Amino acid sequence: MSTTSFGRRTLLRSGAVAAAAAGAGGIVAAPAAASGGRHRVPADRISIQLYTVRDALSADPAGTLAALADIGYTRVELAGTAGLTPAAFRALLDANGIRATSGHFGIPQPFDAAAWQATLADARTLGCRYVVHPFFGVGPNGPIRDAAVWRAFAQDLNRAGALARVAGFRFGYHNHHFEFLPLSDSSGRTAFDLLTATADPRLVHLELDLYWSWRGAADPVDVIRAHRGRVLQFHCKDMNIDSGFADLGTGLIDFRRIFAQTTVAEYIVERDDAGIPPRAPADALDTAAVGYRFLRTIRF
Repeated sequence: MSTTSFGRRTLLRSGAVAAAAAGAGGIVAAPAAASGGRHRVPADRISIQLYTVRDALSADPAGTLAALADIGYTRVELAGTAGLTPAAFRALLDANGIRATSGHFGIPQPFDAAAWQATLADARTLGCRYVVHPFFGVGPNGPIRDAAVWRAFAQDLNRAGALARVAGFRFGYHNHHFEFLPLSDSSGRTAFDLLTATADPRLVHLELDLYWSWRGAADPVDVIRAHRGRVLQFHCKDMNIDSGFADLGTGLIDFRRIFAQTTVAEYIVERDDAGIPPRAPADALDTAAVGYRFLRTIRF
């Protein structure tokens, strides 16, 4: 999903990751349990980021969407359209009773209003309500620590959000771990601090990736409390004991504790490495099924 040479697989190998410190400091919670509590995730708010099943989707778009529908998904979040036109992909979604309520659409950099409006037109064809910028913060030399770069990017998010609002969308930003690294200006602030202070909350909501927040040594509960009402979507993926990915509900993250903090519009299942060797390609749909079952059964 990155426009740089750093892809999602590279993120796991990044020397800047604070995961080891997070684990040593006890920031990772006890394993989540499915039982306990009076509240549950509404079935119609469960979604899956299609990046999770990207290889299967590219090989067989119709079959993969049918398999997701069989699991129980009625919503997905887009990560491209598997080489199909927006209209053709929308037709496959409709045929399977699935809505692409959200999509990852990167804003043009440098910002170009006409190009962004064309992207929004595609999002409308696909039926999205939420459009989310998926990735920022890594340059040729690694994570960006320059406050000026982050400030300029946040201002571009405001421009994109204003146009999205006029077009009838909610516009959001999806985090990874490097937003939680300190800036190089000795202020003690993180890039996330600067981004959320500069981006207008009326124009830019947060799609909080719970795994990447933990990976950046930022407790998602603290993030939610600091930005009450601004977190509208969760990316739900779990962490194993090596700080890598795990299927939802099989790892270390206490989702009950997080979900109890706020109600969001979408709980989006994701696993970045699903289908990447040595994981078998079929594991991506297994991941989708495990994630859906976990969100249907968890109580908090």
